[in-house]
Amino acid sequence: MAYVVTEACIKCKYMDCVEVCPVDCFYEGEAMLVINPNECIDCGVCEPECPAEAIVPDTEPNLDQWVELNAKYSAEWPNITVKGETPADADEWKGKDGKFDKYFTPEPGEGS
Repeated sequence: MAYVVTEACIKCKYMDCVEVCPVDCFYEGEAMLVINPNECIDCGVCEPECPAEAIVPDTEPNLDQWVELNAKYSAEWPNITVKGETPADADEWKGKDGKFDKYFTPEPGEGS
């Protein structure tokens, strides 16, 4: 089992999770973070740190898309080990639905 980042992260990207991860398994895209499922040790410390509640165990139902997305982009995007700057409008995007179709981008983030 591992944890995955879901749609709730898109356009929020708070990055509080990065600071607590003991194995540095977060990777940064332009609009969201993902977790490398092969590096995640299932410790769960990241889940309560996410203000957007975007991190969930991969055993939750209906997560196939997110499990695949996390695995794919964690292999392509840069690793992030230090919390970056939260987008200024992150709180405005928190809790919004339909963000994936409108705002997801495969472009990598800056990394750390």
